[in-house]
Amino acid sequence: FVGGEAALMRWLNDNIQYPANAQIYGIQGKVICQFIVNRDGSLSNIEVIKSVDPLLDNAAINALKKMPKWLAGELREKPVRVKFTLPIVFSMH
Repeated sequence: FVGGEAALMRWLNDNIQYPANAQIYGIQGKVICQFIVNRDGSLSNIEVIKSVDPLLDNAAINALKKMPKWLAGELREKPVRVKFTLPIVFSMH
């Protein structure tokens, strides 16, 4: 992510919408998502590999779909596709 891990966490904090129904019912936890960072920095193949609840899963996926482009991975100074796993924590504290 451009700006590193701290910038990624800030972006997620600013852009994830905690579902109102999940808050009402006290649903919280860690959704583990996986995706591909393409050679152009765009994200594809976004999926949840560890679910908490469909409400939180959908919120995580929607945020990742809106994410700005990343810096592409490199191998021998050429851009390559990279699989990335990202835990997204939903907490009411």
